Amino acid sequence: MRDEEQFEKFVAGRADALLRFGYVLSGDPHDAADLVQEALARLRGSWARVQRKDDPESYVRTTMTRLHVRAWRIRSRERPTSEPPDHGDPDVYDETSDLSDALARLPRRQRAVIVLRYYTGLPDEEIAATMGVSQGTVRSQAFRGLARLRGELTADGVRRR
Repeated sequence: MRDEEQFEKFVAGRADALLRFGYVLSGDPHDAADLVQEALARLRGSWARVQRKDDPESYVRTTMTRLHVRAWRIRSRERPTSEPPDHGDPDVYDETSDLSDALARLPRRQRAVIVLRYYTGLPDEEIAATMGVSQGTVRSQAFRGLARLRGELTADGVRRR
């Protein structure tokens, strides 16, 4: 099978999983799509080399994480909408939204460490290699990120009032 066909087969098989990873990492579906697109474009340029190492998905996830942490695209935190947000009933909670909101407020490095550790289940040494930092930095960023999340959320993931 030619390199191009193998690359297309990889993309077809893993694109959805990579998009989910990008969404958890960035918290925004558009940013997730941009991360996946940029990482796959970089993978295509290195496909022959990466394929020989038998782990192209790790390469893509590493690329996505580094792109996210380095804030490769400067964007305001404001998200334009055509309608003001509906705040709804203050007594009704959306736990997923509370967790997503809390993750979105973390600094990029802390968020990346939390996602890599708890969403993908990577050990500290792999997170350090993925992010290009020391294991001590991974541990300190995880500690700070978890402390901040604990301060904002209850044990069941609902925002503290």
